[in-house]
Order: sequence, then C-alpha cells, then structure tokens
Amino acid sequence: MSATDLERAVARPIPLVPLIFATRWLQLPLYIGLILAQAVYVYHFWVELVHLVEAAFGDAAALDMLIKSIDYQLPAIVKDGVIVGYEPPQLNETVIMLVVLALIDVVMISNLLIMVIIGGYETFVSRMYLEGHPDQPEWLSHVNASVLKVKLATAIIGISSIHLLKTFINAENYSEKALIAQTVIHITFLLSAMAVASTDRLMVGAGKAAREHA
Repeated sequence: MSATDLERAVARPIPLVPLIFATRWLQLPLYIGLILAQAVYVYHFWVELVHLVEAAFGDAAALDMLIKSIDYQLPAIVKDGVIVGYEPPQLNETVIMLVVLALIDVVMISNLLIMVIIGGYETFVSRMYLEGHPDQPEWLSHVNASVLKVKLATAIIGISSIHLLKTFINAENYSEKALIAQTVIHITFLLSAMAVASTDRLMVGAGKAAREHA
C-alpha cells in the first residue's frame, strides 16, 4: 500500500462517527426542560413579589401567604411561663428581609440555570455564534467544560450563602442540629469549589507546559 492509499484510509470517516456525533442533539430536550423550569421560577418570583407589595398595603391574606412561604414563626405570647398564643402577623423588618432574601435566592438560581442552559448548549451541543453580539455574556467568550464547572460551583456557593443567611435570621424556628448541619454543608460546598478551581488550574498549567515542551 502506497503512502497516498494509507493517508486516504486513515482520512476515510468511520460510518458510525456521524451518527455518534449527532447524538449530542439528544441533550436538546434537557435544555428545553430547563428553560421551562426558568419560566416557573419567573412566575414564582412575581407571585412572591405581588404578595409582598399587597402585604405592604395592608392585605392580611397576602401577609399570611408570605409568612407561610418563608416559614416564619410568629412571636409567642407568654403568660406565667406558658405560651397562651401568638402575636398577630405583621410586616416587620424580619419578614421583609426573609422575603427579599427568598427573591434573591430565586434570581441566583435563575442565573445558575442561564449558565447551564447557554454554557452547556454552547459547550456540548452546538455553537451559537454570538461573537460580536452586543448582548453576548462576557463569560461565554471563554467558556468550556472546566470553566463551566468552576462557575457552577461558585454559583452554588452563593445560593448556599443565601439559604444560610435566611436560616440564621429565622434561627428560632430551627434546631441547633439543623443550624450546624447547614453550616457544615455550606463549608463543604466552599471546599468543593476550591478543590474544583485548584484542579482546573493544575490541569490548565499542565496542558500549557506540555504545549510549550512540544
């Protein structure tokens, strides 16, 4: 076999390769599902925001819904060391703060969904060709699987921080065991993100050194 015939044999595509490569489109329904989940989060955000505005204008039903949604325990009325009832619900600073933190939590999860949808589609399915587009996300210009993992880990830490802050503000409704568990989980997320970032940095450094050596 001549060198030319050998090159043609090597260059000839394997029949199954196009089919295998086309299976990446099986992920498309998954990203469509995440888009629908994003729409649900948008709806939930506006429902909570409308309830907050209505409660600010004195709507008792909206205030009750807010208190139930944030799992806020009304201050107890104690007489002779016995709880005889609870104070009437009111839109105090703690309730407002917990509701706002819940809204921020929705926004951060929504941001996480956007990163997964756009970054995952761009990385694993097909190029979007957004170069030069005025609305192109800054992080998308250099996104790859490793960068996406680091960004997702960072986003999860932010979401965990919001949840932990909500728990501490409403600490009287949680047991000491639950507070400790949430703190340990948050620290675990933090250490995991640091490990992912360090591993990615080592891999990038090793790849760069190998290219320079070559």
